[in-house]
Amino acid sequence: MHTELDASHHEPVAIVGIAALYPGVRGADAYWRHLTEPLPPPGAVAPSLADVEVDVAQFGIPPAQAGALTRMQLLMLEAARECLEDAKAGDRTLQAERTDVVAGVCAGLDRQYANALRVEGSRYARELERALTAPEFGGSARTAAQAADELRTALVRRLGASPHDRVGEMASTIPARIASAFKLRGRTLALESADATSFLALAHALDSLRGGLSEAVLVVTGQREEGPFLRAALAAKGLVADRTRPFAADGGGFALGEGVGALLLKRLSSAVRDGDRVYATVRGCAVHHEGRPGVFRYSTSVERRAGTARAALDACGASPESVGYVECGGYGVAHETCAELDALKAVYAGAGAGSVVVGSVRDRLGHTFANAGLASVTKAALALYHRRLPAGLAPAPEPGPPFRTLPEPRKWRQEAGAGPRRAAVSGASLTGTLCHLVLEEHDPDAAGPAAERPRTARVSVAPEPIAVVGYGGRFGDAPDADAFWAAMLTGEDRIGPLPESLLDRELYYEPGKLSLTRSYTDQGSPLEVPAAPPEGLRIPPRRWAVMDAAQRVALSVAGELMARRGPAAPALRGPGLVATGTNLSLSRERRAAAGLALGEVESAVGGLAALGRLDATETATLLDLVRERYAAGPAPRAPEDLDGSLAGGVAAVIANEYGLDAVPLGIEAACASSLAALDVAVGRLRSGSVDYALAGGVELPCNARDMVLCSALGLLSHGRITPFDTAADGFTPGDGCALFLLKRYADARRDGDAIHGLLCGIGASNDAKSLIAPDADGQVRAMRQAFGQAGFDPADVGYLEAHGTGTRVGDRVEIAAVARVYASPHRRRPLEIGSAKSFFGHTFAAAGAAGLLRALHALRTGVLPANAGLTTVSPELDLDRVPARVSTATGPWGSAPGRPRRAGVSSFGTGGINYHVLIEEHLDGPR
Repeated sequence: MHTELDASHHEPVAIVGIAALYPGVRGADAYWRHLTEPLPPPGAVAPSLADVEVDVAQFGIPPAQAGALTRMQLLMLEAARECLEDAKAGDRTLQAERTDVVAGVCAGLDRQYANALRVEGSRYARELERALTAPEFGGSARTAAQAADELRTALVRRLGASPHDRVGEMASTIPARIASAFKLRGRTLALESADATSFLALAHALDSLRGGLSEAVLVVTGQREEGPFLRAALAAKGLVADRTRPFAADGGGFALGEGVGALLLKRLSSAVRDGDRVYATVRGCAVHHEGRPGVFRYSTSVERRAGTARAALDACGASPESVGYVECGGYGVAHETCAELDALKAVYAGAGAGSVVVGSVRDRLGHTFANAGLASVTKAALALYHRRLPAGLAPAPEPGPPFRTLPEPRKWRQEAGAGPRRAAVSGASLTGTLCHLVLEEHDPDAAGPAAERPRTARVSVAPEPIAVVGYGGRFGDAPDADAFWAAMLTGEDRIGPLPESLLDRELYYEPGKLSLTRSYTDQGSPLEVPAAPPEGLRIPPRRWAVMDAAQRVALSVAGELMARRGPAAPALRGPGLVATGTNLSLSRERRAAAGLALGEVESAVGGLAALGRLDATETATLLDLVRERYAAGPAPRAPEDLDGSLAGGVAAVIANEYGLDAVPLGIEAACASSLAALDVAVGRLRSGSVDYALAGGVELPCNARDMVLCSALGLLSHGRITPFDTAADGFTPGDGCALFLLKRYADARRDGDAIHGLLCGIGASNDAKSLIAPDADGQVRAMRQAFGQAGFDPADVGYLEAHGTGTRVGDRVEIAAVARVYASPHRRRPLEIGSAKSFFGHTFAAAGAAGLLRALHALRTGVLPANAGLTTVSPELDLDRVPARVSTATGPWGSAPGRPRRAGVSSFGTGGINYHVLIEEHLDGPR
């Protein structure tokens, strides 16, 4: 069986559903009125989304989980519902197993901040207790302890606390919950790339649709002010202003806005076949990056901006003269504004004077950051659908020929024979990314061959394999990928008690007890965060210091990857991608946000009964003393402070410091994040959008917050992780990072790259049943989808790097799914099964990357690695069904001459997110 691939990667993609949730706006029609009618007087419309009511019950959310949900999750669920409702014409339904959900967010969410503050609050409570024992406050140890316990209880009450907090706070839970609510079973992931987030979400959707991996993609993006952090960090960069003036040459920044939007996308041929209403079609898309070392900033390169716009036009064969409207980024930042307009003038120089109308939705919404691109695309699509040109808010300075702004909306006239109306959308990110899309009206009566093509006329072929031409890794006490493999060969795990610097046992450790504020285990596999940048990179000490630890680790692993390639390796030229699986709210950001929210903790102190004997002056003195001792996370004060907190900044710092034209992207798919990043990279490579990609994952869960939150749900082992063992009772956290450099196979051969292995297939699904419990059906769909691309059978695979979380149910369900796919009477020898987690613990977003690194080493060396900690294989697994075995010792991996070794790698995440990758040994000579 082979995946059906579209014979053309340039089929138009139809926008068939729209949702718009903005202050005072609900739905596509209301959004269009908001864009075309005079604004109401100030104060008539709420400045935020706080007044949007969402009926939680309609989404089937269990009451026990409702309190752990982020507000953004509820808003995105509502946006998804409205978008799917908007797309309906009659009672048609989507092909559930081929409908993806992609969510885009930026910066932390409210529950993430609340959970971080609650855990940090225990540290504050201890300092309060110590301060109260001083003579000036009475010196009573009993009263001090009572006050500390009372504060911890008060914070749980104020901030909310639930065993489900670790699941509910995750960004990837949003698309997973949407998939569950609407029974959608395709790919599911969340992503972030600063204010290019929604552009990257749309680009990924186009790849999935045009590559034939999906029949429909629901894209949902949103931004709220979840707390003061984002505004403070943007202000430290000098980007925040009272209002946004999109075309002002002296603009001092933008007003930060709130908004949630959604688009449902299909290939045009599918939309026509299904009788969908088509708002507009996306014809061309280009996303490039200007990698410049140093502090993140908008690109001011006119040449690069113009090149991005031309690439989008060239992708669909459209001339600049055919575009009648350009929706600009228009962020109100002076240098960025001038560069954008100068670039557009260069591209559209051949158009007649005043023939192209320009505008920017930022003049009405402000800058909705992660949602900004989708807000712009939605505006352009509605303009094409209504055949009306939207107006800008007066007064607006004229941008100069060939452009003009409109003081009021006008009918969009088109001369006979001039072809369809077209609009372009321009955008940029403060990390250096540049985006340009070309949209076209859809006339059902004049649909071209693409729309009429009978049933992302397709040919059945195995896609070109993707070559792994570089790799690097850092896990636990293994500082590089070679040390990682050496640890595997010893058969001994790298798990032990966490140091006090990571887990303060006095505050956070209480063995044998489930708690909302403490962990019942102190075991983990932490890594040492690099003290200095990789050799050859000039990063100032302060900038290095304010980088999140995950950013520093990932940059160091990228340095290892680059060094491993050697000086003779070909340079990375042309467009690329850096996609890193990661938690979309980094620890540094959460700590800074908790510091900014210290006033809430101090407010709780003021109401403690144990301090009722203190007067106002004494209480103020006490608070000053505790604040000084507590040492809260530093507030953003310098331009680089935001950079060190962005999850997408993990990828951006790699792209920028190495000067790559590689778009940075942070991806979260829970524990499957690494393989989701790999999937996005493979999609971009196969679509021809990029020439190379760095993909992998990084996460450092060996910290008090993650230990406490995971313990509350009973996810952690009381001892240590033992996948597939009768004693398996949960996982142990581990820190880690692995990155892989990927190219199309033919390009790698042409460039003379060392090829370490070939990615032959990658499958993904969502089981859409439970956010917590594993499901064999979903895992089977992911595996079979991967084999649909690979060109070989399950019986040809000799080794499976399993997800292997070490939970009794999880291990049993995974092996049951494996048996349904891999069992075969033609198997020459038992399938070897193992898991890197038995050595370095569960590295969360980096777990799939750890598994791929281990499997890649096994292919290259012809050695099957052992599993650590295994005493007795659980009979519940019934491995004889495959047949399969789990080995406790390393051994040779034999293979027939001329037959490549092949391996599978699984990674399954909370929320029913399933990924499976198939890799193959590269043999010299033609394939």
